[in-house]
Amino acid sequence: MEVLWNEARRRWRAMFETLQAGLDVPPGQRLRLEGLMEAIALLEPGCQDALQDAMDAQYQQVFGRSLGQDFGDQWRTFYAFPQIPAVMQRAPVWPSTADQSGPG
Repeated sequence: MEVLWNEARRRWRAMFETLQAGLDVPPGQRLRLEGLMEAIALLEPGCQDALQDAMDAQYQQVFGRSLGQDFGDQWRTFYAFPQIPAVMQRAPVWPSTADQSGPG
């Protein structure tokens, strides 16, 4: 079982490092990791909170703050197990023309 936990930790870290670098994570990568989380939960019933805690620990190592700090105290409700809050940073947006008055 420890092999699966270690693989999940490795994948969370890689995913969060990608997001921290300002890149997007392919949906398949996120979905496969969510499937791994479900498999661990099937083999170890009742470990969902521990999995989310382990994911939060990896997030904190990469971003220096918790998932709760970035997504609110209710992040576990909004991102129900096994969802991963893998959200790309907002891109900075600048007007592409000299007219900066906006639409309308």
